[in-house]
Amino acid sequence: MTSRGFKATARTSSEARAVARTQTLIKGENGIGTVRKTTLPGGLRVVTETQPTVRSATFGIWAHVGSRDETPALNGATHYLEHLLFKGTARRSALEISSALDAVGGEMNAFTAKEYTCYYARVLDSDLPLAIDVVCDMLTGSLIRQEDVDVERGAILEEIAMTEDDPGDCVHDLFAHTMFGDNPLGRPVLGTVDTVNALTAERIRRFYKKHYDPTHLVVACAGNIDHNKVVRQVRAAFEKAGALKDPGAQPVAPRGGTRALRTAGRVEVVDRSTEQAHIVLGMPGLARTDERRWALGVLNTALGGGMSSRLFQEVREKRGLAYSVYSYTSGFADCGLFGVYAGCRPSQVHDVLKICRDELDQVAEHGLPDDEIERAIGQLQGSTVLGLEDTGALMNRIGKSELCWGEQMSVDDMLGRIASVTPDDVRSVARDILGRRPSLSVIGPLKDKQAARLHEAVA
Repeated sequence: MTSRGFKATARTSSEARAVARTQTLIKGENGIGTVRKTTLPGGLRVVTETQPTVRSATFGIWAHVGSRDETPALNGATHYLEHLLFKGTARRSALEISSALDAVGGEMNAFTAKEYTCYYARVLDSDLPLAIDVVCDMLTGSLIRQEDVDVERGAILEEIAMTEDDPGDCVHDLFAHTMFGDNPLGRPVLGTVDTVNALTAERIRRFYKKHYDPTHLVVACAGNIDHNKVVRQVRAAFEKAGALKDPGAQPVAPRGGTRALRTAGRVEVVDRSTEQAHIVLGMPGLARTDERRWALGVLNTALGGGMSSRLFQEVREKRGLAYSVYSYTSGFADCGLFGVYAGCRPSQVHDVLKICRDELDQVAEHGLPDDEIERAIGQLQGSTVLGLEDTGALMNRIGKSELCWGEQMSVDDMLGRIASVTPDDVRSVARDILGRRPSLSVIGPLKDKQAARLHEAVA
């Protein structure tokens, strides 16, 4: 990370608290890739990355709230609120919000995760002021009317039904429950039919006021943009809404704490009439701040990150037992998951599980050879760069980095961290992670004897 000094501009010379602080976090060559951050009075952070060689810009606002911030009775409230912010403000109706971006060929959307929510719009660089005005208006001026809550409830229930109809997606929610149990990280982001039906406009309004304070927000913008102009436009939008009330307020810090996962060796099976059985075999992983995450990324790539990976070769290429098989990692503020997914015919479940377990045990005990590690490092470096080829990906990177880590890392620094991973680093993290007793989640039409044998896979 490259750091520069603060440039402060006081709104009133007598009140130091009302100072907007601007910092250059990454100095790009000829302005390309320069990342700057301004913290406004009121605790709102604005982070931008300049890419003058493109003709687009992506503007987003990240909220420091996700489904893990919900009580059991509020499960699904974060996602419900995400929908409602598109339903209208004092200045715009729902149709006016969508038509404003459609009229200039822009894209607008949002997503909710377990630890954050993001609202964004991607437009031509010349239309960035419109995108800023619309998205800021949504975040600061949502009406959250009872009639909108009632209408959107139906759409959310359909979204839940759509997810339930996709067992390949649903099995990951099941695995989260298997690992975390009945606590916020183990509950579905969408909520359940019962919790969504029980949510009222008043409860959602209280949730909105609590979690959408400027101190909980990060504004991120990337593309052919000017940092100072973005800051002025964002500040004007928030001040117009009366959102920057306390000039001395400070941004909330990234999440911390410690969370223990449930006991290993758990098995959860959902009997469902599907053509395939959907499997996730996994164990606790690493928190997103753990320095070993770079080595785990290399390990994950080698095990199940592509067509040359061990799991793909053993399960699909050599035996044809599954079409889709891969491994993945999920890092949260204080814990993480490592999982292996496969979709296969129900009659092949035990064969697939045995192969996956054998591969994990083999790598945990003996490690990976140097040539596989070297190939995985190259693959991970390439995918990292290729994944940042559009302004939306750049906005996601700088917004999430500020919200979750409180700092920025250049692409060169990330590539350097990946390249610095040694074979011993990968073997060490393999022993620590893969050497743990796994847990298992399965959705599919398994017979009683098949289901009873699943415990063998985690023994």
